[in-house]
Amino acid sequence: MKLRLIPVVLTAAVTSVATLFVAGKFQDQLPLVQKEQPLPVNYASFNTSETVRSAPPVDFESAAAASVQAVVHIKTQTKARTVTARDPFFNDDFFGNLFGQRQYYIPPQQGSGSGVVISPDGYIVTNYHVISNAEKVTVTFNDRYTTEAEVVAKDASTDLAVLKVKEKNLPYMEFGNSDDVKLGQWVLAVGYPLSLDATVTAGIVSAKSRAIGINRTQSATAIESFIQTDAAVNPGNSGGALVNTKGQLIGINSAIASPTGSYAGYSYAIPSNLVKKAVNDLIHYGSFQRAFLGIEYPDPKSLTPEKITELGIDKNDGVYIAGVRENGGAYHAGIKIGDFITQVNGIPVHTETELQEQIARYQPGDNISVTYVRNGKTHNTTVRLTNINGTTSIIKPDQPGISPALGITLRPLTSDEKRKLRVNSGVLVTGISDGVVAQQTNMQKGFVILSVNSKPVNSQEDIQKVLAGTTTAQIGGIYPGNSGRFYYGITLKDALGEQ
Repeated sequence: MKLRLIPVVLTAAVTSVATLFVAGKFQDQLPLVQKEQPLPVNYASFNTSETVRSAPPVDFESAAAASVQAVVHIKTQTKARTVTARDPFFNDDFFGNLFGQRQYYIPPQQGSGSGVVISPDGYIVTNYHVISNAEKVTVTFNDRYTTEAEVVAKDASTDLAVLKVKEKNLPYMEFGNSDDVKLGQWVLAVGYPLSLDATVTAGIVSAKSRAIGINRTQSATAIESFIQTDAAVNPGNSGGALVNTKGQLIGINSAIASPTGSYAGYSYAIPSNLVKKAVNDLIHYGSFQRAFLGIEYPDPKSLTPEKITELGIDKNDGVYIAGVRENGGAYHAGIKIGDFITQVNGIPVHTETELQEQIARYQPGDNISVTYVRNGKTHNTTVRLTNINGTTSIIKPDQPGISPALGITLRPLTSDEKRKLRVNSGVLVTGISDGVVAQQTNMQKGFVILSVNSKPVNSQEDIQKVLAGTTTAQIGGIYPGNSGRFYYGITLKDALGEQ
Protein backbone atom coordinates (compact mmCIF):
# COMPACT_ATOMS: atom_id res chain seq x y z
CA MET A 1 0.00 0.00 0.00
CA LYS A 2 2.83 2.41 0.91
CA LEU A 3 4.63 1.71 -2.38
CA ARG A 4 1.46 2.66 -4.29
CA LEU A 5 1.33 6.12 -2.58
CA ILE A 6 4.91 7.07 -3.52
CA PRO A 7 4.12 7.96 -7.23
CA VAL A 8 1.14 10.05 -6.13
CA VAL A 9 3.20 12.08 -3.63
CA LEU A 10 6.02 12.65 -6.13
CA THR A 11 3.55 13.81 -8.81
CA ALA A 12 1.96 16.33 -6.41
CA ALA A 13 5.35 17.70 -5.37
CA VAL A 14 6.56 18.15 -8.94
CA THR A 15 3.27 19.88 -9.89
CA SER A 16 3.51 22.34 -6.96
CA VAL A 17 7.12 23.28 -7.80
CA ALA A 18 6.22 23.84 -11.47
CA THR A 19 3.23 26.02 -10.51
CA LEU A 20 5.32 28.23 -8.24
CA PHE A 21 7.99 28.62 -10.92
CA VAL A 22 5.49 29.66 -13.61
CA ALA A 23 3.64 32.05 -11.27
CA GLY A 24 6.88 33.72 -10.21
CA LYS A 25 8.01 34.16 -13.80
CA PHE A 26 4.75 35.50 -15.26
CA GLN A 27 3.01 37.20 -12.32
CA ASP A 28 3.66 40.66 -13.80
CA GLN A 29 1.76 39.66 -16.93
CA LEU A 30 -1.41 38.40 -15.21
CA PRO A 31 -4.03 41.22 -15.52
CA LEU A 32 -6.30 39.99 -12.72
CA VAL A 33 -3.55 39.84 -10.12
CA GLN A 34 -2.96 43.09 -8.20
CA LYS A 35 0.27 43.96 -6.56
CA GLU A 36 0.04 44.45 -2.84
CA GLN A 37 -0.01 48.16 -2.01
CA PRO A 38 1.63 49.58 1.07
CA LEU A 39 -0.76 50.35 3.92
CA PRO A 40 -1.58 54.07 4.42
CA VAL A 41 0.24 54.40 7.73
CA ASN A 42 2.46 57.13 9.12
CA TYR A 43 4.86 57.42 11.96
CA ALA A 44 3.46 59.01 15.09
CA SER A 45 4.50 62.64 15.17
CA PHE A 46 3.74 65.90 16.96
CA ASN A 47 3.81 67.72 13.62
CA THR A 48 0.11 68.53 13.27
CA SER A 49 0.56 69.84 9.72
CA GLU A 50 1.28 66.31 8.55
CA THR A 51 -1.56 64.50 10.31
CA VAL A 52 -5.34 64.92 10.47
CA ARG A 53 -6.78 64.85 13.95
CA SER A 54 -10.43 64.01 14.58
CA ALA A 55 -12.50 66.06 17.00
CA PRO A 56 -12.69 64.76 20.56
CA PRO A 57 -15.88 62.93 21.60
CA VAL A 58 -18.77 65.33 22.26
CA ASP A 59 -20.11 65.48 25.82
CA PHE A 60 -23.84 66.30 25.93
CA GLU A 61 -24.27 66.06 29.70
CA SER A 62 -23.94 69.74 30.63
CA ALA A 63 -26.04 70.99 27.71
CA ALA A 64 -28.77 68.42 28.37
CA ALA A 65 -28.89 69.06 32.12
CA ALA A 66 -29.24 72.81 31.62
CA SER A 67 -31.73 72.56 28.74
CA VAL A 68 -34.34 70.41 30.45
CA GLN A 69 -34.63 73.02 33.21
CA ALA A 70 -35.70 75.68 30.70
CA VAL A 71 -38.00 73.58 28.47
CA VAL A 72 -41.62 73.25 29.58
CA HIS A 73 -44.60 71.05 28.77
CA ILE A 74 -47.55 72.99 27.30
CA LYS A 75 -51.12 71.72 27.48
CA THR A 76 -54.02 73.42 25.72
CA GLN A 77 -57.81 73.24 25.94
CA THR A 78 -60.23 74.37 23.26
CA LYS A 79 -63.95 74.86 23.76
CA ALA A 80 -66.54 73.29 21.51
CA ARG A 81 -67.40 75.48 18.54
CA THR A 82 -69.42 75.56 15.36
CA VAL A 83 -67.76 76.45 12.08
CA THR A 84 -69.24 77.26 8.69
CA ALA A 85 -67.80 75.68 5.56
CA ARG A 86 -68.74 75.00 1.98
CA ASP A 87 -70.18 71.68 0.95
CA PRO A 88 -67.19 69.83 -0.63
CA PHE A 89 -69.50 68.26 -3.21
CA PHE A 90 -70.59 71.68 -4.47
CA ASN A 91 -67.35 73.66 -4.60
CA ASP A 92 -68.85 76.07 -7.09
CA ASP A 93 -70.16 79.45 -6.07
CA PHE A 94 -73.51 79.01 -7.84
CA PHE A 95 -74.30 75.61 -6.35
CA GLY A 96 -72.74 76.60 -3.05
CA ASN A 97 -75.09 79.56 -2.74
CA LEU A 98 -78.02 77.46 -3.99
CA PHE A 99 -77.61 74.69 -1.43
CA GLY A 100 -76.27 76.95 1.30
CA GLN A 101 -73.33 76.53 3.61
CA ARG A 102 -73.00 73.74 6.10
CA GLN A 103 -72.23 74.07 9.78
CA TYR A 104 -69.98 71.61 11.56
CA TYR A 105 -69.72 70.98 15.30
CA ILE A 106 -66.20 70.60 16.66
CA PRO A 107 -66.16 69.09 20.18
CA PRO A 108 -63.83 70.28 22.97
CA GLN A 109 -60.23 69.37 22.26
CA GLN A 110 -57.00 69.03 24.19
CA GLY A 111 -53.49 69.31 22.83
CA SER A 112 -49.93 69.41 24.01
CA GLY A 113 -46.55 70.66 22.94
CA SER A 114 -43.39 72.17 24.32
CA GLY A 115 -42.01 75.62 25.02
CA VAL A 116 -38.74 77.32 25.96
CA VAL A 117 -38.30 79.81 28.80
CA ILE A 118 -36.30 82.72 27.35
CA SER A 119 -36.24 85.14 30.29
CA PRO A 120 -36.17 84.85 34.10
CA ASP A 121 -39.41 86.84 34.39
CA GLY A 122 -41.52 84.22 32.63
CA TYR A 123 -41.57 84.75 28.86
CA ILE A 124 -41.88 81.48 26.96
CA VAL A 125 -41.61 80.90 23.20
CA THR A 126 -43.49 78.10 21.45
CA ASN A 127 -45.12 77.37 18.08
CA TYR A 128 -48.18 79.18 16.78
CA HIS A 129 -49.77 75.86 15.84
CA VAL A 130 -49.45 74.61 19.42
CA ILE A 131 -51.68 77.32 20.92
CA SER A 132 -53.45 78.88 17.92
CA ASN A 133 -57.02 77.95 18.93
CA ALA A 134 -56.50 77.42 22.65
CA GLU A 135 -58.94 78.83 25.19
CA LYS A 136 -56.72 77.82 28.11
CA VAL A 137 -52.97 77.19 28.23
CA THR A 138 -51.14 75.56 31.12
CA VAL A 139 -47.39 75.13 31.54
CA THR A 140 -45.63 72.36 33.47
CA PHE A 141 -41.98 72.79 34.41
CA ASN A 142 -39.40 70.06 34.74
CA ASP A 143 -39.99 69.88 38.50
CA ARG A 144 -43.71 69.14 37.86
CA TYR A 145 -44.86 72.61 38.94
CA THR A 146 -47.88 73.61 36.82
CA THR A 147 -49.35 77.06 36.25
CA GLU A 148 -51.63 78.83 33.77
CA ALA A 149 -50.01 80.92 31.02
CA GLU A 150 -51.20 83.99 29.14
CA VAL A 151 -50.87 84.15 25.36
CA VAL A 152 -49.01 87.42 24.80
CA ALA A 153 -49.05 87.34 20.99
CA LYS A 154 -48.76 84.91 18.09
CA ASP A 155 -47.77 84.96 14.43
CA ALA A 156 -48.84 82.41 11.84
CA SER A 157 -46.30 83.40 9.18
CA THR A 158 -43.34 82.38 11.36
CA ASP A 159 -45.28 79.74 13.35
CA LEU A 160 -44.19 81.39 16.61
CA ALA A 161 -46.02 82.50 19.75
CA VAL A 162 -45.06 84.03 23.09
CA LEU A 163 -46.55 83.02 26.45
CA LYS A 164 -46.14 84.63 29.87
CA VAL A 165 -46.28 83.14 33.36
CA LYS A 166 -46.21 85.13 36.61
CA GLU A 167 -43.30 83.25 38.18
CA LYS A 168 -39.95 84.99 38.64
CA ASN A 169 -36.28 83.93 38.72
CA LEU A 170 -36.90 81.07 36.32
CA PRO A 171 -34.13 79.06 34.66
CA TYR A 172 -34.00 80.21 31.06
CA MET A 173 -32.11 79.49 27.87
CA GLU A 174 -29.81 81.95 26.12
CA PHE A 175 -30.05 82.51 22.38
CA GLY A 176 -27.23 81.23 20.22
CA ASN A 177 -26.32 82.51 16.75
CA SER A 178 -28.04 80.32 14.17
CA ASP A 179 -25.82 81.78 11.44
CA ASP A 180 -22.92 79.92 13.05
CA VAL A 181 -24.67 76.55 12.71
CA LYS A 182 -22.72 74.24 10.39
CA LEU A 183 -23.60 71.08 8.49
CA GLY A 184 -22.61 68.03 10.49
CA GLN A 185 -22.71 69.90 13.80
CA TRP A 186 -24.03 67.99 16.80
CA VAL A 187 -27.32 69.27 18.21
CA LEU A 188 -29.87 68.27 20.87
CA ALA A 189 -33.66 68.31 20.57
CA VAL A 190 -35.36 68.88 23.92
CA GLY A 191 -39.09 68.62 24.51
CA TYR A 192 -42.06 66.58 25.70
CA PRO A 193 -42.85 64.12 22.89
CA LEU A 194 -45.84 61.78 23.07
CA SER A 195 -46.78 63.31 26.48
CA LEU A 196 -43.65 61.86 28.06
CA ASP A 197 -41.52 63.74 30.56
CA ALA A 198 -38.67 65.93 29.34
CA THR A 199 -36.78 64.04 26.65
CA VAL A 200 -33.42 64.76 25.05
CA THR A 201 -32.34 63.34 21.69
CA ALA A 202 -29.17 63.97 19.70
CA GLY A 203 -28.38 64.28 16.02
CA ILE A 204 -26.52 66.38 13.50
CA VAL A 205 -27.49 69.31 11.29
CA SER A 206 -28.18 67.80 7.89
CA ALA A 207 -29.30 70.93 5.98
CA LYS A 208 -30.03 74.64 6.38
CA SER A 209 -32.54 77.05 4.84
CA ARG A 210 -35.06 74.31 4.10
CA ALA A 211 -38.59 75.16 2.92
CA ILE A 212 -41.16 72.37 3.20
CA GLY A 213 -44.37 74.35 2.64
CA ILE A 214 -45.97 73.53 5.98
CA ASN A 215 -46.40 77.13 7.18
CA ARG A 216 -48.29 78.03 4.01
CA THR A 217 -51.25 76.03 5.31
CA GLN A 218 -51.78 78.64 8.03
CA SER A 219 -50.44 81.86 6.47
CA ALA A 220 -50.37 83.33 2.98
CA THR A 221 -47.19 85.22 3.91
CA ALA A 222 -45.35 82.26 5.40
CA ILE A 223 -41.62 82.38 6.14
CA GLU A 224 -39.71 79.09 6.03
CA SER A 225 -35.98 78.68 6.39
CA PHE A 226 -35.68 75.64 8.63
CA ILE A 227 -32.63 74.01 10.14
CA GLN A 228 -32.94 70.32 9.22
CA THR A 229 -31.58 67.72 11.62
CA ASP A 230 -31.78 63.98 12.20
CA ALA A 231 -32.42 64.36 15.94
CA ALA A 232 -35.52 62.32 16.80
CA VAL A 233 -38.58 64.58 17.12
CA ASN A 234 -42.16 63.37 17.61
CA PRO A 235 -45.61 64.91 18.17
CA GLY A 236 -45.35 66.95 21.36
CA ASN A 237 -41.84 68.22 20.55
CA SER A 238 -43.29 71.22 18.70
CA GLY A 239 -42.15 74.41 20.39
CA GLY A 240 -39.23 72.69 22.10
CA ALA A 241 -35.58 73.61 21.90
CA LEU A 242 -32.88 72.79 19.39
CA VAL A 243 -29.67 73.24 21.36
CA ASN A 244 -25.96 73.26 20.51
CA THR A 245 -23.38 71.52 22.69
CA LYS A 246 -22.85 74.77 24.61
CA GLY A 247 -26.46 74.65 25.79
CA GLN A 248 -27.51 77.64 23.66
CA LEU A 249 -30.85 77.87 21.87
CA ILE A 250 -30.24 77.73 18.11
CA GLY A 251 -33.75 76.81 16.99
CA ILE A 252 -37.37 76.06 17.90
CA ASN A 253 -38.45 72.59 16.79
CA SER A 254 -41.50 72.92 14.58
CA ALA A 255 -42.09 70.04 12.16
CA ILE A 256 -41.10 66.57 11.01
CA ALA A 257 -41.02 64.93 7.60
CA SER A 258 -42.97 61.72 8.01
CA PRO A 259 -45.44 59.58 6.04
CA THR A 260 -46.84 58.22 9.33
CA GLY A 261 -47.01 61.26 11.61
CA SER A 262 -44.17 60.00 13.80
CA TYR A 263 -40.44 60.49 13.43
CA ALA A 264 -39.07 59.06 10.21
CA GLY A 265 -35.62 60.58 9.92
CA TYR A 266 -35.81 64.37 9.58
CA SER A 267 -36.94 67.19 11.83
CA TYR A 268 -37.11 70.94 11.25
CA ALA A 269 -36.43 73.90 13.52
CA ILE A 270 -36.96 77.66 13.12
CA PRO A 271 -33.51 79.33 13.31
CA SER A 272 -32.87 81.26 16.53
CA ASN A 273 -31.97 84.55 14.83
CA LEU A 274 -35.43 84.68 13.26
CA VAL A 275 -37.01 83.54 16.53
CA LYS A 276 -35.28 86.31 18.47
CA LYS A 277 -36.50 89.02 16.11
CA ALA A 278 -40.07 87.70 16.02
CA VAL A 279 -40.25 87.30 19.80
CA ASN A 280 -39.05 90.87 20.40
CA ASP A 281 -41.74 92.16 18.03
CA LEU A 282 -44.49 90.06 19.59
CA ILE A 283 -43.59 91.26 23.09
CA HIS A 284 -43.17 94.94 22.25
CA TYR A 285 -45.76 95.46 19.48
CA GLY A 286 -48.15 92.52 19.82
CA SER A 287 -47.51 91.48 16.21
CA PHE A 288 -44.61 90.51 13.98
CA GLN A 289 -43.29 93.58 12.17
CA ARG A 290 -42.28 91.92 8.94
CA ALA A 291 -40.18 93.79 6.42
CA PHE A 292 -40.61 93.39 2.67
CA LEU A 293 -38.14 94.05 -0.14
CA GLY A 294 -40.88 94.63 -2.71
CA ILE A 295 -40.01 91.87 -5.16
CA GLU A 296 -41.65 88.76 -6.57
CA TYR A 297 -40.15 85.34 -7.11
CA PRO A 298 -40.71 83.10 -10.13
CA ASP A 299 -43.54 80.59 -9.88
CA PRO A 300 -41.92 77.16 -9.34
CA LYS A 301 -44.61 75.52 -11.48
CA SER A 302 -43.53 77.57 -14.49
CA LEU A 303 -39.82 76.84 -14.12
CA THR A 304 -39.40 74.18 -16.78
CA PRO A 305 -35.83 73.28 -17.80
CA GLU A 306 -36.30 75.40 -20.91
CA LYS A 307 -37.53 78.37 -18.87
CA ILE A 308 -34.63 78.06 -16.42
CA THR A 309 -32.19 78.19 -19.32
CA GLU A 310 -34.02 81.09 -20.94
CA LEU A 311 -33.87 83.17 -17.74
CA GLY A 312 -30.25 82.21 -17.08
CA ILE A 313 -31.03 80.82 -13.63
CA ASP A 314 -28.76 77.84 -14.31
CA LYS A 315 -25.83 80.13 -15.10
CA ASN A 316 -26.13 82.74 -12.35
CA ASP A 317 -25.80 82.52 -8.61
CA GLY A 318 -28.32 84.29 -6.40
CA VAL A 319 -32.09 84.82 -6.37
CA TYR A 320 -33.83 85.64 -9.66
CA ILE A 321 -36.22 88.60 -9.57
CA ALA A 322 -39.43 87.86 -11.48
CA GLY A 323 -41.28 91.02 -10.48
CA VAL A 324 -40.75 94.39 -8.80
CA ARG A 325 -43.66 96.03 -7.01
CA GLU A 326 -44.32 99.58 -8.02
CA ASN A 327 -43.34 102.09 -5.30
CA GLY A 328 -41.74 99.33 -3.19
CA GLY A 329 -38.24 99.52 -1.72
CA ALA A 330 -36.60 97.53 -4.52
CA TYR A 331 -38.36 99.65 -7.15
CA HIS A 332 -37.01 102.91 -5.72
CA ALA A 333 -33.53 101.37 -5.35
CA GLY A 334 -33.35 100.56 -9.07
CA ILE A 335 -33.68 96.78 -8.91
CA LYS A 336 -35.36 95.38 -12.03
CA ILE A 337 -36.90 92.19 -13.35
CA GLY A 338 -34.16 89.77 -14.40
CA ASP A 339 -31.66 90.84 -11.73
CA PHE A 340 -30.09 88.28 -9.40
CA ILE A 341 -29.76 89.29 -5.72
CA THR A 342 -26.60 87.73 -4.32
CA GLN A 343 -26.04 89.44 -0.94
CA VAL A 344 -27.91 91.24 1.82
CA ASN A 345 -25.69 93.40 4.03
CA GLY A 346 -22.72 91.35 2.88
CA ILE A 347 -24.32 87.97 3.67
CA PRO A 348 -24.55 85.68 0.60
CA VAL A 349 -28.00 84.44 -0.42
CA HIS A 350 -28.44 81.62 -2.92
CA THR A 351 -32.12 80.70 -2.57
CA GLU A 352 -35.48 82.34 -2.02
CA THR A 353 -35.67 80.92 1.53
CA GLU A 354 -32.28 82.38 2.46
CA LEU A 355 -33.29 85.79 1.12
CA GLN A 356 -36.64 85.72 2.94
CA GLU A 357 -34.95 84.83 6.23
CA GLN A 358 -32.45 87.65 5.92
CA ILE A 359 -35.10 90.27 5.09
CA ALA A 360 -37.39 89.02 7.87
CA ARG A 361 -34.75 89.91 10.47
CA TYR A 362 -35.15 93.63 9.79
CA GLN A 363 -37.83 96.18 10.59
CA PRO A 364 -39.92 98.17 8.09
CA GLY A 365 -38.04 101.43 7.61
CA ASP A 366 -34.59 99.84 7.91
CA ASN A 367 -32.08 100.54 5.14
CA ILE A 368 -30.14 97.53 3.92
CA SER A 369 -27.35 97.02 1.41
CA VAL A 370 -28.29 94.74 -1.48
CA THR A 371 -25.81 93.30 -3.98
CA TYR A 372 -27.24 92.16 -7.31
CA VAL A 373 -26.03 91.02 -10.71
CA ARG A 374 -27.38 92.47 -13.97
CA ASN A 375 -26.08 91.35 -17.36
CA GLY A 376 -23.04 89.81 -15.71
CA LYS A 377 -22.06 92.96 -13.80
CA THR A 378 -22.26 93.32 -10.02
CA HIS A 379 -24.02 96.33 -8.51
CA ASN A 380 -24.72 97.55 -4.98
CA THR A 381 -27.68 99.60 -3.83
CA THR A 382 -29.47 100.62 -0.65
CA VAL A 383 -33.07 99.50 -0.17
CA ARG A 384 -35.48 100.93 2.37
CA LEU A 385 -37.75 98.11 3.56
CA THR A 386 -41.51 98.50 4.02
CA ASN A 387 -44.32 96.61 5.72
CA ILE A 388 -47.00 94.57 3.96
CA ASN A 389 -49.00 97.75 3.33
CA GLY A 390 -46.07 99.47 1.59
CA THR A 391 -45.38 101.86 4.45
CA THR A 392 -42.91 101.96 7.32
CA SER A 393 -45.41 102.42 10.15
CA ILE A 394 -45.96 99.91 12.94
CA ILE A 395 -48.74 97.42 12.20
CA LYS A 396 -50.85 96.92 15.31
CA PRO A 397 -52.34 93.52 16.15
CA ASP A 398 -55.90 94.82 15.89
CA GLN A 399 -55.21 96.42 12.49
CA PRO A 400 -52.95 94.03 10.58
CA GLY A 401 -53.90 95.31 7.13
CA ILE A 402 -55.92 92.44 5.72
CA SER A 403 -57.01 90.11 8.52
CA PRO A 404 -54.81 86.99 8.55
CA ALA A 405 -57.97 84.94 8.99
CA LEU A 406 -58.96 85.85 5.42
CA GLY A 407 -55.92 83.91 4.27
CA ILE A 408 -54.94 86.08 1.31
CA THR A 409 -52.01 88.32 0.37
CA LEU A 410 -52.46 91.26 -1.95
CA ARG A 411 -50.57 93.92 -3.81
CA PRO A 412 -51.80 96.98 -5.72
CA LEU A 413 -51.84 96.84 -9.51
CA THR A 414 -49.17 98.87 -11.24
CA SER A 415 -50.14 101.64 -13.62
CA ASP A 416 -49.01 99.50 -16.56
CA GLU A 417 -51.13 96.54 -15.37
CA LYS A 418 -54.20 98.76 -15.04
CA ARG A 419 -53.66 100.05 -18.56
CA LYS A 420 -53.35 96.55 -20.02
CA LEU A 421 -56.42 95.31 -18.13
CA ARG A 422 -58.35 98.50 -18.92
CA VAL A 423 -59.36 99.10 -15.31
CA ASN A 424 -59.14 102.12 -13.03
CA SER A 425 -58.71 100.23 -9.77
CA GLY A 426 -57.53 96.86 -8.61
CA VAL A 427 -55.60 94.74 -6.14
CA LEU A 428 -53.95 91.48 -7.21
CA VAL A 429 -54.35 88.33 -5.09
CA THR A 430 -50.79 87.00 -4.84
CA GLY A 431 -51.42 84.13 -2.43
CA ILE A 432 -54.23 82.13 -0.78
CA SER A 433 -53.85 79.94 2.30
CA ASP A 434 -56.23 78.39 4.80
CA GLY A 435 -58.74 81.05 5.81
CA VAL A 436 -62.19 82.49 5.16
CA VAL A 437 -61.61 83.04 1.45
CA ALA A 438 -60.39 79.47 0.88
CA GLN A 439 -63.15 77.99 3.05
CA GLN A 440 -66.05 79.96 1.62
CA THR A 441 -65.09 80.56 -2.02
CA ASN A 442 -63.17 79.01 -4.89
CA MET A 443 -61.17 82.17 -5.55
CA GLN A 444 -57.83 81.46 -7.23
CA LYS A 445 -54.43 83.08 -7.04
CA GLY A 446 -54.13 85.76 -9.73
CA PHE A 447 -57.65 87.12 -9.19
CA VAL A 448 -57.84 90.91 -9.44
CA ILE A 449 -60.15 92.46 -6.84
CA LEU A 450 -61.77 95.55 -8.34
CA SER A 451 -64.38 96.25 -5.69
CA VAL A 452 -65.62 95.25 -2.25
CA ASN A 453 -69.29 95.85 -1.51
CA SER A 454 -69.43 97.77 -4.82
CA LYS A 455 -66.73 100.23 -3.69
CA PRO A 456 -63.56 100.47 -5.85
CA VAL A 457 -60.34 99.44 -4.07
CA ASN A 458 -56.74 100.20 -4.93
CA SER A 459 -54.90 99.04 -1.82
CA GLN A 460 -55.10 96.83 1.22
CA GLU A 461 -56.02 99.89 3.26
CA ASP A 462 -59.04 100.48 0.99
CA ILE A 463 -60.25 96.91 1.55
CA GLN A 464 -59.67 97.19 5.30
CA LYS A 465 -61.82 100.34 5.48
CA VAL A 466 -64.66 98.71 3.56
CA LEU A 467 -64.57 95.56 5.70
CA ALA A 468 -64.46 97.45 9.00
CA GLY A 469 -67.72 97.03 10.89
CA THR A 470 -69.34 94.65 8.38
CA THR A 471 -70.37 91.03 8.82
CA THR A 472 -70.69 90.12 5.14
CA ALA A 473 -68.92 91.25 2.00
CA GLN A 474 -69.15 90.80 -1.74
CA ILE A 475 -65.82 90.78 -3.56
CA GLY A 476 -65.94 91.57 -7.27
CA GLY A 477 -63.18 91.31 -9.84
CA ILE A 478 -61.71 89.66 -12.89
CA TYR A 479 -59.30 86.96 -13.93
CA PRO A 480 -56.83 88.34 -16.51
CA GLY A 481 -57.39 86.53 -19.79
CA ASN A 482 -61.00 85.61 -18.97
CA SER A 483 -64.09 87.54 -19.98
CA GLY A 484 -66.71 88.76 -17.54
CA ARG A 485 -66.66 89.62 -13.86
CA PHE A 486 -66.70 87.24 -10.92
CA TYR A 487 -68.25 87.83 -7.50
CA TYR A 488 -67.53 86.08 -4.22
CA GLY A 489 -69.59 86.42 -1.07
CA ILE A 490 -67.96 85.89 2.34
CA THR A 491 -69.12 85.97 5.95
CA LEU A 492 -66.72 87.91 8.13
CA LYS A 493 -67.68 86.84 11.63
CA ASP A 494 -65.17 83.95 11.51
CA ALA A 495 -62.47 86.31 10.28
CA LEU A 496 -63.19 88.61 13.21
CA GLY A 497 -62.79 85.77 15.66
CA GLU A 498 -66.48 85.51 16.63
CA GLN A 499 -68.03 82.15 17.41
